[in-house]
Amino acid sequence: MKDKKALLIIDMLNDFVLEGASLEVPATRTIIPNLKKEIQNARKEGSPIIFICDTHQHDDREFVKIGWPVHAVKGTTGSNVIEDLKPKDEDIFIEKPTFSAFYDTNLDEILKDLKINTLRITGTVTHICILLAAAEGGVRGYDVEVPSDCVAGLDEDDEEFAFNLMQNVFGVKILNYK
Repeated sequence: MKDKKALLIIDMLNDFVLEGASLEVPATRTIIPNLKKEIQNARKEGSPIIFICDTHQHDDREFVKIGWPVHAVKGTTGSNVIEDLKPKDEDIFIEKPTFSAFYDTNLDEILKDLKINTLRITGTVTHICILLAAAEGGVRGYDVEVPSDCVAGLDEDDEEFAFNLMQNVFGVKILNYK
């Protein structure tokens, strides 16, 4: 079977990336140039680009029960993809209501319709949303790649744990790893 790849860009939203944002992950700003190259390569190869974006209501469980700061509320500028990575009309945009790219979304259906067999996962946060997407993708039978220079975490130890778990438990290919 021919390798057919999709580039997944997870949660590169104003509320995660911009300085002073409600759930700022400072390391996200350092991966933007690498993400731009990934996008450029995907366009050149004809691979679909899928933006998977945290999308919440004001009274979301993540804020009320879990205690995360209010972020990525539907309809706010914080829920928009950052200007540097602004999607094009042909890109696919998926709203996700929780940490998982697959839970309560149509991601799996889209990937199957496009006959995708390899996921290249990028974005933020490495030990939460990236880890879940990689694990779930692998469990669903996709080959999964995570370029380490295209993901950002909140903490180096958590990120290291996530890379080890993805690679050693879920068989994810970690690229550009130190």
